[in-house]
Amino acid sequence: MAYSYKTAIEFGLVYIPITLHACVKSHDIGFNMLYKKTKQKIKYKKTCENCPANIPIDDIIKGYEYEPGKFVTLTDKELESLKTPKDKSIAITEFVRLDEIDPIYFDRSFYVSPNGADKAFSLLLKALDEEKKVAVAKTVLGTKEQLVALRAINGKLVLNTLHFYDEVQFAPSLKEVKVSASEISLAKNLIKNMTAHFEPAKYKNEYREKVLAAIKSKINGEKITAAKISKMPKNVISLMDALKKSVAETEKPRAKTKKAAKS
Repeated sequence: MAYSYKTAIEFGLVYIPITLHACVKSHDIGFNMLYKKTKQKIKYKKTCENCPANIPIDDIIKGYEYEPGKFVTLTDKELESLKTPKDKSIAITEFVRLDEIDPIYFDRSFYVSPNGADKAFSLLLKALDEEKKVAVAKTVLGTKEQLVALRAINGKLVLNTLHFYDEVQFAPSLKEVKVSASEISLAKNLIKNMTAHFEPAKYKNEYREKVLAAIKSKINGEKITAAKISKMPKNVISLMDALKKSVAETEKPRAKTKKAAKS
């Protein structure tokens, strides 16, 4: 996999060496920055006010600005020395229900595989699955302390990094607006008509495919065909009318499906 990181899980007095593997692989299309006149790549030189034209990577160190223009430096060795053995492993502190963790706290996901102690690993995975619980722990990945959640998903152990409480921003206050019972009823009907099982495979990054097609067209010397813009309705309709029309339109496919099933 693209990313892997070796660490260990501490489960009481049980020590389980593991490897983390990135769950997600980005398919973003990377563009280079070019000079408009020559179409050559823009280069970013590492330099400063009283530095050589281009500084070697070995001469670049980490610095924290504690006052404007004043820095204290820390080496990788010094940062590593701050870690305790506990920081270097994933020490489980408690177990909670998954629905107690608001999805807003979830960040990155990693598959977890055993690196020895296979029986202890399988034991933890099976216990989490049967108890329907999530293990909460803290660890240091690289130079950043992380709050993490370990959970069983379809026979696999997955680690999710979580945002800390003070990193999550408060939601903006909303003005209370009254809605009628009939509007709520129509909205519920619309939700019911559009309810389905979540199938992630049916959702594709269509814009990415269009960009790749445009790149191919440009390579072949062809013109890019602009996307067709659907016309928005000119007549402004009320919320109630919009709900009624939406419910009616979403009922048609369901009615056809039921009729075909009876046949």
